[in-house]
Amino acid sequence: MRVKPSILLSLCVFLGALSPLIVQGQASSTKKKTKFVSIPRGVYKPLFTGKNEPKKVKVKRFKMDAFPVRAEEFLDFVTKNPKWRRSNRKSIFADKGYLSKWKSDLELGSAINPSSPVVEVSWFAAKAFCKAKKKRLPTVSQWEYVAAASDTKRYAMEDAAYKEKLIKWYSKPTEQNLPEVGSTYPANIYGVHDMHGVIWEWTLDFNTALVTGESRGDSALNKQLYCGAGSAGASDFKDYTAFMRYAFRSSLRADFSVASLGFRCVK
Repeated sequence: MRVKPSILLSLCVFLGALSPLIVQGQASSTKKKTKFVSIPRGVYKPLFTGKNEPKKVKVKRFKMDAFPVRAEEFLDFVTKNPKWRRSNRKSIFADKGYLSKWKSDLELGSAINPSSPVVEVSWFAAKAFCKAKKKRLPTVSQWEYVAAASDTKRYAMEDAAYKEKLIKWYSKPTEQNLPEVGSTYPANIYGVHDMHGVIWEWTLDFNTALVTGESRGDSALNKQLYCGAGSAGASDFKDYTAFMRYAFRSSLRADFSVASLGFRCVK
C-alpha cells in the first residue's frame, strides 16, 4: 500500500488506541456484480463522540452497492467523462498517483483484472462517479453500520470469533493483483460483499474522522483523538479494526490516490 506522509499521524492515533491492550471464487455474473441492495434502518454507535454529540446515530433505510466499484466500471466512466481521464488530471482533484497503474487513459492493461476493485481514485473522482450514477458515497455512519454485520448477524462486533477474523484480514498486506470483487469472502447478512479484507473505501465525510476544528490549537478540537489518549473516549476500545479504519481515514486528503483505496456508492 502506498502510504502518504500524513498517515504517520494516523498511526500515532492507532498505537495510542491500542495502549490499554496490545493485540492485535469469482462472482457468478455481471448482473450480480452490479447489484444494489436495501439496507434496513438501524443504529450506529460511533467509535468516538464529542461532548455535544450523540452516543448513537440513527441510520435511515438506504441502498448500497453490493460490491466495490470495479476497474471496468470506472473505465467506462472516464470514457464517457474525459475530465476524469488520467491525462486530464488536475492536481487540485487528484495527486500524481491517480490511476497510475493503468496502461493509458482508456486501457487498464494486462496487470489489472477488469473485475477487481478500482483503486488509485481520489475522493473527488469517486464522488463524481457516484453522482454520474445518481448515487453518492456512503457516510461514515452508513459504511460502518453495514460493516458491523457478519454473514449471520446484523451486528457482529460483540462476537469474539468474528472480531478475530477481521483482525486476521486486516493484518494481511494488500495484494499486488487485487482479486475479483465478490470472490474472496462471503457476503454479509445484507448481501453486501468485500466490506473487509480486500481494499479500504472512501466515505463521503471521511475528513470528519480526526478533527472537529482546523488545527490542534483550535478550542473545538477533540484532544482525545491524539496519542496518549487513544482509546480513552472510544465506545469499544477492543474494536481494533475500527481504530485502524479511523486512523486511515484521518490520514487522507481528498486528492489522495492510494493503491489500496477504492469505493462504492449508496442511494
